[in-house]
Amino acid sequence: MRLQSKVAVITGAAAGIGRAAALLFAREGARVAAVDVAGELNEALAREIAAAGGAVHAITADVSRAADVQRAVARAIEKFGRIDILFNNAGIVLHGKIHETPENDWDRAMAINVKSMYLFCHEVVPVFLRQGGGVILNTASATVLRNVADRAAYSASKGAVIALSRSMALDYVKDNIRVNCLCPGTTDTPSFGERLKALGDVEQARKQFVARQPMGRLGTAEEIAQAALYLVSDEAAFVTGAAFPIDGGLSL
Repeated sequence: MRLQSKVAVITGAAAGIGRAAALLFAREGARVAAVDVAGELNEALAREIAAAGGAVHAITADVSRAADVQRAVARAIEKFGRIDILFNNAGIVLHGKIHETPENDWDRAMAINVKSMYLFCHEVVPVFLRQGGGVILNTASATVLRNVADRAAYSASKGAVIALSRSMALDYVKDNIRVNCLCPGTTDTPSFGERLKALGDVEQARKQFVARQPMGRLGTAEEIAQAALYLVSDEAAFVTGAAFPIDGGLSL
């Protein structure tokens, strides 16, 4: 029960890493405000957590819209009375070199992968300041620690996440607010499966992704969630400003 009595807001909670984290955090005693644009999937997650005896509140929101974020944070506080952990996990992966990236794709990557984190931190940091502290964990990517081809918009957005996180870590270290980044490698999630389908030959594409992993396999959402649990728990009380790789050796 490493998160006993804590309140955790998790974005992108309905599937993949976010879902695994929501389930794990709830098992570890956290009350979870699960935020996702996919309302039905998010409600299904909430029912699963509640059925296991956990405390959860599902919030449907577009994390790139300021009004939605303000409403989500207000609802979390209204439901649970406080926020102790903000896990900014919502994100999208876009393929392509810079000359192949339409402006709307670039803007979408920045809005969901970076602006959403600004919006949530903008709302939650004042809560932490009033409460005397808190923890922020932002999902970046191992692709920022090692160059990967055909990820111009994605890599740029995730590089911004690391820069933002380190800046915030320094700005708020005296306020008992820790800010870290999680840098997952290729992880076998539903969104990854959809990306494989878009590439055409699913089995061949999967083999290519596995081949670039030094460990010879993909990560699981549950493995990434365990790293997230450590970074938001009191066990990581001396960790801030870190870009924590969990990537099967991809960034070596």
